[in-house]
Amino acid sequence: MIYVRTALLYLLLLPSVLYGQDVVYSQYEKFDFHSGEYAVVGMTGGLLYNYHSTTDGPMLEAYDDTMNNVATVILDFFPEKIYETRFIAYADKIIVLYQALESNKVVQYAALLDEKGRLKNKPIQLGSFKTGIFGATKTYFQSAVSENKKMILIYSANDKGSEIDFDGKWLDENLTIVKRSHTSFKAENTIQHSEVNIDNDGNVYIPAYTPDGTMNYADQFWILKLAMGAAKFEQKEMTLDTKYAASGYMKIDNLNKRIYFGGFYADKKNGSFDGIIFASYDITGGTFVTKKLIPFDRELINSAGTRHKTRAFDNYQVQHLIVKNDGGFVLVAEIHYVTSRTNYSPGTGFYSSYSPYSSTIVHEYHYNDIMALSYDKDGSRLWSSFIPKEQYSQEDGGIFSSYALLNTGGTLAFLYNDFNSSRSHIQLATLSSEGKSDVHSFKAEGNDYPDWMPSSGKQVAGRILIVPCLHKKQICFAKVVF
Repeated sequence: MIYVRTALLYLLLLPSVLYGQDVVYSQYEKFDFHSGEYAVVGMTGGLLYNYHSTTDGPMLEAYDDTMNNVATVILDFFPEKIYETRFIAYADKIIVLYQALESNKVVQYAALLDEKGRLKNKPIQLGSFKTGIFGATKTYFQSAVSENKKMILIYSANDKGSEIDFDGKWLDENLTIVKRSHTSFKAENTIQHSEVNIDNDGNVYIPAYTPDGTMNYADQFWILKLAMGAAKFEQKEMTLDTKYAASGYMKIDNLNKRIYFGGFYADKKNGSFDGIIFASYDITGGTFVTKKLIPFDRELINSAGTRHKTRAFDNYQVQHLIVKNDGGFVLVAEIHYVTSRTNYSPGTGFYSSYSPYSSTIVHEYHYNDIMALSYDKDGSRLWSSFIPKEQYSQEDGGIFSSYALLNTGGTLAFLYNDFNSSRSHIQLATLSSEGKSDVHSFKAEGNDYPDWMPSSGKQVAGRILIVPCLHKKQICFAKVVF
């Protein structure tokens, strides 16, 4: 299957070194992992805001530079049953998008808060869906935010056989609905879409593909463009030259009017990965200006460190694509897969104790090695680096696994849990622009050594990362200054 992910697009600038790290924790707050929500909101009005919900209700906590709690804002306008909450932080305000379960409907809302987290106007309703007799069983609404945060898209996109049905509303940063659209795209075969993107001009871009074979690799791939409020998609196909694509990543570069795509390809529809794909699409001209299919070389295959050389890159998923100023790029991928079994027995995953076993079907989450590959503008590999890790857990969604990434401009820092001990501890791996890596234990004393959730962290400033942490039925947030 071709999974297309989006994240921040970083440019490698001047060499930079991470000399040390300081960790400051917030105080513990009551929190139930199984029923509560949490999020790092970001910086607003000179304060850091975090969100969590408990039996006492949903609330924003405001922190100063030393992570002292200076204010608590109860979000009493939230309905009783909410989920799919998203916060967008600005210098002087916060937008919160949330869905509520009301009777037999899921309702999408948006609310505007001031720089102190207080509600400015009555929340606006943006749409609703009937849930059926089994209640809310899926994600009904999703959102996409432009890089400058001036355009917000609330949408539903459903794959129905050979058709993608799309319904969207465009909002500005003051929550004014500026455009609406309902349209569809039809292919000749079964079609699926991945994460929806929106540029600073309000244009929507959707990666779409037709899966084939037992592995569901893509044998066709399109970028679907929908201008703000338009009634019809514009389509542009990226030809795959008889190859099959998988594990894709797509990102809009607003400055240079480009869309970059990175992923893997296989020579056979049910085969292992044979190389990587790198492509760039010119938004202004409406054409793919670069497309490279780069096979894995023997040295790279050997360095992957697996006994099964033909399957060395199976289960890797592209997480980041870093495009350099000279036209080269760095592709970052991580081994990730989910397994399940029906014969119940107590799990051995480090964090399995967080899981309420109520079913004989046990879901197992695996997050292993990180791989970074650097190529020049001609597609020649400059270096490769592998960060070994092995993370396994059960029935927790893998929230303690994977990693947090911080980019300082010339150095990439990967923060992740090491499960291979009686007590998990944090590891920090740094990678320079020349491919030199360094892995060492990360000192994070204090607060009775809580369990970190790095993949839920957020970079809120150039060298500041905020990571949620759990300890028993409590939550806190760690501020990491590099």
